[in-house]
Amino acid sequence: MTRVALISDTHGLLRPEAVRLLRGADRIIHAGDIGKPEILDELGALAPLTAVRGNNDRGRWAAQVPESAVVRIGKVAIYVLHNLAELDIDPVGKYKVVVSGHSHKPIVKERDGVLYVNPGSAGPRRFTLPVAVGELKISGDKVRARIHELA
Repeated sequence: MTRVALISDTHGLLRPEAVRLLRGADRIIHAGDIGKPEILDELGALAPLTAVRGNNDRGRWAAQVPESAVVRIGKVAIYVLHNLAELDIDPVGKYKVVVSGHSHKPIVKERDGVLYVNPGSAGPRRFTLPVAVGELKISGDKVRARIHELA
């Protein structure tokens, strides 16, 4: 089984409780609004990292971060972008999972054979939304998703 930790919308804040849940993952995916390059350094020290740029990621460091990415874990293809509303491909039949951020609302939803996962925001609290991270557990072509609320 492969464990992929999901984090998004850190906005420059990497909480110790998020790091505890990410530690031990086989891979980490950050779905954008990273906030500062040091977040990428810290996450990359925990596990191989795939990150995409969010609408608030600006500057020279952010220009090096792609707007979307594809992660392949065995038979499972994962498409990553920041804002699901900007998904400009049809993932059905191509991707088993689409990971996004932006809304700060954690969600796990399956539609047409595609699992859509937003881990929520692990950074500063926004309104009454929970602070959260997510994870995927992948075994063969099977994927289970889970949200972990931090606060």
